[in-house]
Amino acid sequence: MASSSCKVAYKTTAINNRRYLGNKYRLIPFIKNVVDENCEGINVFADIFSGTGAVSSAFLDKRLITNDILYSNYICNLAWFSSERFSKQKIVDFILHYNSLDINDENYMTENFADTYFSREDCSKIGYIRQDIEDEFLAGVFNERERAILITSLLYAMDKIANTCGHYDAYRQGVEFDRHLELAVPMPKQNRRKNQCYNENANELVKRIQADLVYIDPPYNSRQYCDAYHLIENVARWQMPKVSGVARKPDRSALKSEYCTRQAEAAFEDLIEHIAARYILLSYNNMANKGNDRSNAKISDEVIMRVLEAKGTVEVFSESYKAFTTGKSNIEGNEERLFLCRCI
Repeated sequence: MASSSCKVAYKTTAINNRRYLGNKYRLIPFIKNVVDENCEGINVFADIFSGTGAVSSAFLDKRLITNDILYSNYICNLAWFSSERFSKQKIVDFILHYNSLDINDENYMTENFADTYFSREDCSKIGYIRQDIEDEFLAGVFNERERAILITSLLYAMDKIANTCGHYDAYRQGVEFDRHLELAVPMPKQNRRKNQCYNENANELVKRIQADLVYIDPPYNSRQYCDAYHLIENVARWQMPKVSGVARKPDRSALKSEYCTRQAEAAFEDLIEHIAARYILLSYNNMANKGNDRSNAKISDEVIMRVLEAKGTVEVFSESYKAFTTGKSNIEGNEERLFLCRCI
């Protein structure tokens, strides 16, 4: 594709412009303040349940290690934080090209998702763009970070128009699709900090990495992220699996998190035991038994304190917080707590 010869206006997007359960973007000042006032000599910051990367984005002055079990989040982290150089002009040119397309072809997206989360027209365009990104990458037109930036642009554009309440457990039926796909240009920074981005089980990853501070923000309750974001994950991976059910979900068994099950406390204990860092900072709210069974915390405060105190001295900080949820919970007195462990 030839580079555009004249300047054309385009929209940009930032890391926080995506709806995501448990997103900590509004808590960044609180988290940053706790770290700045209580932790010394932080050069390497590891965010091992990074989600969309919101917290990591507050520590761009550090060398970052990010990780998430969802490939869609890994791709976004690679876009925002990778140390690989990228051509902004190339990204702009392709996004302008994609936005100009009038696509009406059948593809995996139209065959499986037409007029569900997206209109048939937008499904056709999503499927075309995602395949084109992959074809251009395999042809050597994009490096890994440029591929990640373009996929991120597509995922963010999908999120803006999705016929959902911010997750993909269900879609609203019989609606008018009055918004259509328009990609914006992500604005990551070029950096030379040798950041590392992983797509692994956090409990296995911590056995191989070292950091000055490891930030932990695991799932709190039984709601599996792979269930809520299966469609975003599907498009990011682009393996075109068979989908089933009203919600059009693929097999997600390999992506289920122990932190959403009865194994959460055992998984947490194993995780903390294998962390090599001077500081551990755990985000965990005070839901306990305040909500329904799906909303209640899987790890008790007693277990959190026992496990962390076996590793070092612990201090707890809290701040009132109304989290982004599926819209079914209205919990009074919800607090986000930060458990800071100074490791022995």
